[in-house]
Amino acid sequence: MTLGKDVKVLVVDDNALILDLLMKGLLPHCDARAAADGADALLKIVDDPPDLVVCDYRMPGLDGRQLYEKLRTRQQTKQIPFIFLASRGDIEEKLRPIVEGVEEFISKPFFINDVVRRTKKVVDRLQLEKLQKRQVRPGVIQGRLEEMSIMDLMQSLEMGQKTCQLGIHRGGETCELFFSSGQCKDARFGSAEGEAAVFQAVRWTDGEFEIDFNVGPTRSTISRTTTGLLMEALRLIDEEQNQSATEDQRVTEG
Repeated sequence: MTLGKDVKVLVVDDNALILDLLMKGLLPHCDARAAADGADALLKIVDDPPDLVVCDYRMPGLDGRQLYEKLRTRQQTKQIPFIFLASRGDIEEKLRPIVEGVEEFISKPFFINDVVRRTKKVVDRLQLEKLQKRQVRPGVIQGRLEEMSIMDLMQSLEMGQKTCQLGIHRGGETCELFFSSGQCKDARFGSAEGEAAVFQAVRWTDGEFEIDFNVGPTRSTISRTTTGLLMEALRLIDEEQNQSATEDQRVTEG
């Protein structure tokens, strides 16, 4: 299971093919449910409010904006965040004035992977907020890396503009990363510091994490943004995998 499975996402689209593709893309990352149109979505949301709605704008009967406005009139559903899928023209003319509770406007045509990637960012942030509500002690939350990866945690802290200490532990090893307003400013992992420590830590796929919002950085050893760090880490990992594949091929050919 992934940690995002705690986050309920209702996907609303009257195009059955697109709905199916979105569901297949999102199911590995959250508790995704489907609605065939706006009216179907309204009934499902009233019965069991989701944490996030990913909604097409142009639908017969109740369109995406009308669904959004109806939910905003009910106390139990007024805070549910939305991601709208719409043409660029509809976004600019019909949807752009809506700002409260709208996480993203994704213009059509789109790649499913792009929708999934952008939705997952919101899902990860919502999951972090859920963890904060279940904090083990004031300002401290804990979890497992098998449920939420270091990269997902870092991305969520950046999106939420959090100031904190992120500690990760595996066996006898510990890495500490320090954030200020979502930007990773310092990291320590054994004798490694700064970016080198981060690039080692992101390779961990198991272990525990602890986020302490009572602690912030006391020094700055990292100049890249958090996004820049993650992009460089992915590049290094990809480079290592390609090199390993090349070496395996040489062995096979030999």
